[in-house]
Amino acid sequence: MISDSIPLIASRCHQAGDPVHLLCYFAPEADEEFTSAGLEPGHMGYFAGRVAALGRTSSAAVAALLYNFNPALIARYLPAAWDLAAPERVTEARLTAVDRALRRVLGDEAVKSPEVAEAAGLARVAAEACAPEGRPLYAAHAELPWPQEPHLALWHALTLLREHRGDGHIAALVGHGVGAIAALVTDCATGKSLFSAQQVREHRDWSEADWDAEVTALTTAGLLDAAGRLTEAGTRLRSRIEDATDAAAAPPYRALGAERAERLIALCEPLRDVVAASGELPHNDTADRPAQG
Repeated sequence: MISDSIPLIASRCHQAGDPVHLLCYFAPEADEEFTSAGLEPGHMGYFAGRVAALGRTSSAAVAALLYNFNPALIARYLPAAWDLAAPERVTEARLTAVDRALRRVLGDEAVKSPEVAEAAGLARVAAEACAPEGRPLYAAHAELPWPQEPHLALWHALTLLREHRGDGHIAALVGHGVGAIAALVTDCATGKSLFSAQQVREHRDWSEADWDAEVTALTTAGLLDAAGRLTEAGTRLRSRIEDATDAAAAPPYRALGAERAERLIALCEPLRDVVAASGELPHNDTADRPAQG
């Protein structure tokens, strides 16, 4: 039987392109544009910006979609954000922030380069091949108009591919019986997370008691050892989840084709490296390889 390389290509495309997408969360331009639109600084902009494409969504729905944030944290900001700035205004602010951030971090020469235009075209082919069924965040963002400028079209395509992958990842977690905090704990235990365990816990607003209780449960289940590392069983579980995520993310890259997907990776990797070197994204010193987000 011939091995299917497309799921692995899907994972590599995610690793190459996702840092470009992530600027919309961590670049200072994001907070500036969201507060200019009327939102409170900090978490409110993140949550509202991430889900504005869905319209005036409730905090409970957002907690379900984002999966591993403490629902009480989201409820502090949604639906209150929609009384400060309409979802359409938030979406506009997000795109403006991305435009500013990409121009600053990549530089105008790169932004206007034929390579970025080529990457945008390839990524769009993949993004438009995504199926919306069971992919609420992807489907909502897919209804937004495509930006005209190539660097923004590339960012939009990478956003669509990321949300498509993320929706599939949540389905994999649910299918494997891994809940919100367990997903975070086991991801951190791989040593490959974007954040340290403490950063993850604090950013998602889980208490030490919540976190420690989950660590105890996972240890009792034989998925973590006494030092908090994944056991063989834990490693197999995370591998099954990642394999399922890659398989679910594969269809758009299958439509693009392996050769063009490899070209997209080659075009995105220099952009990823510039973003990584800029210091805009958080870095976990304990990770053993570059973060995937």
